[in-house]
Amino acid sequence: MKLPRLRRPRMPRTRRGQRRLVWAAMLGCVLALSPATWMHAVADSRVRPLAEVPAQEVAVVFGAGLWQGRPTPYLAHRLDAAAELYSTGKVKAVLVTGDNSREEYDEPDAMRTYLTERGVPDERIVSDYAGFDTWDSCVRAKKIFGVDRAVLVTQGFHIRRAVALCDSAGIDSYGVGVDEPLDSHWIHGSVREMFAAGKAALDVVFQPDPKFLGDREKGVAEALAAAGK
Repeated sequence: MKLPRLRRPRMPRTRRGQRRLVWAAMLGCVLALSPATWMHAVADSRVRPLAEVPAQEVAVVFGAGLWQGRPTPYLAHRLDAAAELYSTGKVKAVLVTGDNSREEYDEPDAMRTYLTERGVPDERIVSDYAGFDTWDSCVRAKKIFGVDRAVLVTQGFHIRRAVALCDSAGIDSYGVGVDEPLDSHWIHGSVREMFAAGKAALDVVFQPDPKFLGDREKGVAEALAAAGK
């Protein structure tokens, strides 16, 4: 059986049609790039090197996956930065936010263990078990844990989205973008951000509730109170 030939799309023959096609292509490019442009406009002035970020009471560390129950290298590097922020007195408490949607996968507890092994006292660490994506983590940090100001810690390709979303959620934040080698993981993360920027823009426009919200928790307030003793 002979398959029918696919017809190539025809280019407009008239100049008016060609101009319309060009304008449509330009408009598509503008729309595709506008979320990333928005993120840079909001976040660029708030992204700082680790040594230069202003002191805040709380650091928020976003989850980045586990391997055999331990943080992946990317997540470990985020936690190393948070531990340094604590050890240098830049923050007094650390909120670890990640995925615990199933019993055998617990990002926040693995993050807590990693931090305590590096000298952060357990009572200064607060766990958010429902940080399923960046928007959920930002909204929950504000509404559930009462975080108003924070240092956000993640990789460089993700930090602007984190700052922009937390800004929209009502958190005055600075961001530390952890440097990584330009390997396949970095390329994958950077490409993923192009698509995630569109979702971030929709989250800001429609302000959806996180997958789980729940009652207000006192963890951050208690951690800061412990820091004041």
